[in-house]
Amino acid sequence: MELERTTIAEMLLDRLGDDRLGVRTREQDWTWDEVVRESAARGAVASSLRRDGPFHIGVLLENTPEFLFWLGGAALAGATVVGINPTRRGAELEAEIRYVDCQLIVTDTAGKTQLAGLDLGLSEDRFLLVDDPAYTERVASHTVESPAWDPGIDASTLFLLLFTSGTTGTSKAVRCSHGRLARLAYANTDKYGHVREDVDYCCMPLFHGNALMALWAPALANGATVCLPRKFSASGFLPDVRFFGATFFTYVGKALAYLMATPEQPDDRDNTLVRGFGTEASPEDKTEFVRRFGAELYEGYGSSEGAGSVTLDPDAPEGALGRPANENIVIVDPDTRAEKARARLDQHGRVLNPDEAIGEMVDKAGASRFEGYYKNEGAIADRIRHGWYWTGDLGYVDEAGFIYFAGRKGDWIRVDGENTSALMVERILRRHPKVVATGVFAVPDPRSGDQVMAAVEVSDPTDFDPAEFAAFLGSQDDLGTKAAPRFVRVSTDLPVTGSNKVLKRTLQEQRWRCDDPVFRWVGRGVPEYHEMTDSEKAALEQEFHTHGRQRFLHV
Repeated sequence: MELERTTIAEMLLDRLGDDRLGVRTREQDWTWDEVVRESAARGAVASSLRRDGPFHIGVLLENTPEFLFWLGGAALAGATVVGINPTRRGAELEAEIRYVDCQLIVTDTAGKTQLAGLDLGLSEDRFLLVDDPAYTERVASHTVESPAWDPGIDASTLFLLLFTSGTTGTSKAVRCSHGRLARLAYANTDKYGHVREDVDYCCMPLFHGNALMALWAPALANGATVCLPRKFSASGFLPDVRFFGATFFTYVGKALAYLMATPEQPDDRDNTLVRGFGTEASPEDKTEFVRRFGAELYEGYGSSEGAGSVTLDPDAPEGALGRPANENIVIVDPDTRAEKARARLDQHGRVLNPDEAIGEMVDKAGASRFEGYYKNEGAIADRIRHGWYWTGDLGYVDEAGFIYFAGRKGDWIRVDGENTSALMVERILRRHPKVVATGVFAVPDPRSGDQVMAAVEVSDPTDFDPAEFAAFLGSQDDLGTKAAPRFVRVSTDLPVTGSNKVLKRTLQEQRWRCDDPVFRWVGRGVPEYHEMTDSEKAALEQEFHTHGRQRFLHV
């Protein structure tokens, strides 16, 4: 790898003259030199259309070369790229785009149709449609003979606004400078073994930090090849890996779950993959992936806001992330700031003292590295308190010093005075052979506190046997009695974010008010589930009124 650079613009210009493959699709290839020149032309287009105010460019595209060319163009022109989540709709999409002050929006005909009718405060000439012949002519007319970068760019220049996934709350736009992304490119190179010869398969969406921080930036730093499918496809994954000769990919837990739900073939290990990186996969899916495909998986911890909290350790037990990166990474009680006790684990890895051990992960020295949210001082203040960086994530450290992720702070469910981690319940439910994906969340109890509800995704809901499912839960020694779901929603298509994370915020809002069948625990002791009728749902909601808790039905 060449001398480390402090900006993405410098890293891109290092690729000028490089005739090795930089970007590939099934239809066309570009050398790195061609990538730089395509990027420079788009940077020139952006500069010609620049107005006063924040130089922000929204990109609403699937994983296409145009997305990468606009990343490069923005890097050279000193613009900021805002990846627009294509799964957003209506008022939510309108609010997000207006919030980030886009001067231009780069999209295609399909994307423009999605934006039709929204009041974005932009005239028609502010939309660039990449599948319009006039766009091709415009780019060609801005060809740059000698690509260069704007001299005003430095490590502090804002390069990305990354929307948080919004799985449990409203999305925020995370600021990411040239310098931060460049540092991540080199850090992830060292951490996950990126090399120049890599062929990186980018199946996670480019508007998300997973693809940009863990794949695109390291590939740029090393001159590796980036291969693009338009979107993730479980059935298309292995054919694509073989077509491109891919050695590395990134994932999120649900995408890996979909992949592991595909029928196993005797030649699955006949592929070029060496390793992958991702987050929030179940231990069972990780183990099965390695067995089936023969590639190593690095399960990491991080977020769009911050990373670097964990050091990998080959001796880490199943489910552990590794060890805290330094003495400043601790688990604390968010109310008292007192450090939590070490977790005692049973033979299944279940935490025996969750109330004493599970808390919020903080970095006592991380405040200076957090670059903040765009136009959201309240959210920044929530992250930076008492001089510490608060991750908003739950975790625990075992007696051997290994650190574990226990879900988002919004995943904490309190049942009868006891805390339950939704993530831990999800991992247990994922063991069921027919469960492809799941989301576990709190719903109010009609008398007091919360109850646990689970939404499970299956291939065929008519094949779901509630008695068999109840027996399965009863056989899981590490499923506490308070953690067993009182409600189970069975679906073939759970709502997800654009990065394939289950959208628990939506599930929690819908609760049992949905078209999918919902089963309720009846009786006591061993789980027994009965499908709820409309009249039973109405009777349940009447209970809230009877006990004066009707306000919880409208949260």
